[in-house]
Amino acid sequence: MDGTPHVEEYMTHEVSTVDPEDSVAAVRDRIAESQSHNGFPVCRDLLVEGFVTARDLLAVDGETPIRDVMSTDILVADPEMPVTDAGRVILRSGIQKLPVVDDEGRLLGILSNTDVMRSQIERVTPEKVGKLRRSLDQLHDVTVSEERREVPLAALTPTQQRVYADELEGRRYELERGLAEPLIVIDNTGAAATPDLYLADGHHRVLAADSMDIPEMDAYVIVLEEAVDLGMAKTAAKAGLTEIDDIDIVDYARHPLVETTERLQ
Repeated sequence: MDGTPHVEEYMTHEVSTVDPEDSVAAVRDRIAESQSHNGFPVCRDLLVEGFVTARDLLAVDGETPIRDVMSTDILVADPEMPVTDAGRVILRSGIQKLPVVDDEGRLLGILSNTDVMRSQIERVTPEKVGKLRRSLDQLHDVTVSEERREVPLAALTPTQQRVYADELEGRRYELERGLAEPLIVIDNTGAAATPDLYLADGHHRVLAADSMDIPEMDAYVIVLEEAVDLGMAKTAAKAGLTEIDDIDIVDYARHPLVETTERLQ
């Protein structure tokens, strides 16, 4: 890969499909019972033959086979296609999901507009990580490495004293739709027996996840080979921050940037 996010990195691999011989009534029931599907790729032996949406099933006799109502001239994507190009196809065609197929037309996955949004959100995170790595290296002259892993929220020491209630709602919305970008965590454990993990970025996301009973989150972890005297550790200790429950949720004021925008209006 050339550093550009590609479809295969963000597509959903486990895809629900229907058979062309399934009845309209059966597929209509599946859509009604689902919380996330408003249509399905139509496949026979994994070969994509079409796509059917809830709109295709309106005012159609329930015994009608799906092959008679499905769209057969559909757009599909190659797994090595840049996500930005696939996003343009989704935007300009007005569809919500793009089947991903191999050279023989076999279904490999599906890319949604949500997946495209997630790819753009996560793309900026490595830039933040790079800046923080360089700062730690310059300030402490310590060997720094980087990992991508799941971190338990209970093990994190926060470095931000307060978050805003209205922004928490936005982070919950993102988490429900798989849009939240990874956390940035500093592992200052060194040779100590217990982990010493400082949350550098993602306090709203962490509290939103905690309120949804999510025990761990995806994170970029900056690992310091030797434990150092971190400035953010001093700040956390001074503020009495030892766990995420110590973070104050400000529910009597909106985020300063939102307030500024409203005043300007």
